[in-house]
Amino acid sequence: MTRSPRERMVFSAAQLIRAQGVSGTGLREVVTHAEAPRGSLQHYFPGGKEQLVDEAIAWAARYVAKRVHRYADALTEKTPGNLFAAMVAQWRDEFEAAGFGAGCPLVAATADTAAASERLRVAVSRAFTGWQEPLAEELRGMGVPAARSESLALLMISALEGAIVLARAHLDVAPLDAVLTELTPLLDGAVAHA
Repeated sequence: MTRSPRERMVFSAAQLIRAQGVSGTGLREVVTHAEAPRGSLQHYFPGGKEQLVDEAIAWAARYVAKRVHRYADALTEKTPGNLFAAMVAQWRDEFEAAGFGAGCPLVAATADTAAASERLRVAVSRAFTGWQEPLAEELRGMGVPAARSESLALLMISALEGAIVLARAHLDVAPLDAVLTELTPLLDGAVAHA
């Protein structure tokens, strides 16, 4: 599927934010990375960098929500622990294949701009909610009671994001392995047995 220049710029912004943060990502760099025409940035994003970053964060939220459903659909044994293992494996595989240079754009945007821009803080908050909701939905489908599904989804996201940050800091996937080992029994124990 061919992306339009606008779509390429949103995707490129998300990718650059993953590695450099919001403040380290320049608009010219986004245009170059996206191989977009020079004047296209002002045409597609009249709100400037904030609008572009806002849309990159929204793109990341849609991407991760789709991934949650794909992971769940691909499981042969549908358990919360196996779903979390699939989420962890994606990051483990990426770090082992490409190194530790890029993390989650949502964490990067939060750390970089949440205190400085209410608009971007709201965008990141919306994005995390857009990840938590499909995850909670999948957990309910696996038998986790509705009363626990939201908080367990939040725990999974928090543990994964923290492990990603620590893995990048240590240049080691061990934090990912640790959260998987420790959370799997808790997650699987949350399934209500009739």
